[in-house]
Amino acid sequence: MNIVDTHTHAFPDGLAERAITALAEASRLPIPRDGTLGGLTASMDEAGIAQSWVCSIATRPDQFQSILNWSCAIASERIVPLASVHPDDPDADAHVRQIHARGIIGMKFHPYYQEFDIDEARMDPVYAAAEELGLVILFHAGFDPAFPRIRRAACERIARVAGRFPRLKVIAAHLGGWIDWEMVEKELVGRSVYLDLATTIPFLGLEKTRAMVLAHGPERVLFATDWPWASQKDSLAAVRSLGLGAEIEKAIFSANAQRLMTRDGA
Repeated sequence: MNIVDTHTHAFPDGLAERAITALAEASRLPIPRDGTLGGLTASMDEAGIAQSWVCSIATRPDQFQSILNWSCAIASERIVPLASVHPDDPDADAHVRQIHARGIIGMKFHPYYQEFDIDEARMDPVYAAAEELGLVILFHAGFDPAFPRIRRAACERIARVAGRFPRLKVIAAHLGGWIDWEMVEKELVGRSVYLDLATTIPFLGLEKTRAMVLAHGPERVLFATDWPWASQKDSLAAVRSLGLGAEIEKAIFSANAQRLMTRDGA
């Protein structure tokens, strides 16, 4: 089985140390991995992971081109980059089309770092273009330890976007909403959005994670780690300990991600 980790982060070598230090200080969480592409591929080799999706986040509009260029430079069979546009970018729609034209499969959005609410009307042209082009949108979902607990990335906002754009390939990270899973059960479970498992099991526990995966439908759940915050090897072991069975594991570890990567897959 070719295991796919659909949610990782890495930084150019010249920026990685500074970025990891700043992120660790902001979140008050230790990050015991270096955040470089070399560190990620070494982790993949150790864990037996075939492919990782590497997420970038544009925290200013003028970062679009450098992120896209770096994404294209690192793309390979093992590394699948997700680019990003900023909500304040006056050329956001054109930039979404540029991402598609360069062969990138999708974009990552983090409402706290990018200072927007997921269901804001100004984002509709971005979502409409992504829906038209078959691009994946991966949202940070739920709260974030570096920010006050306002509901910028809340599951009900994701549900509204999914309702407005029913063919949009939406992934809600952290099983739909980090530290907000009671609301996820009410607002997202059972809807036609994908949920990833990044940094979920250590906080939610095995029993509740398993129940939510089965309730939502394992065909729309993705293996994800949020490396370098979490160990890929340990995350893999945690998902296997859910006792979901070989067929469901195959869907979560590989088949669901491969389906999303196709231009018409949903």
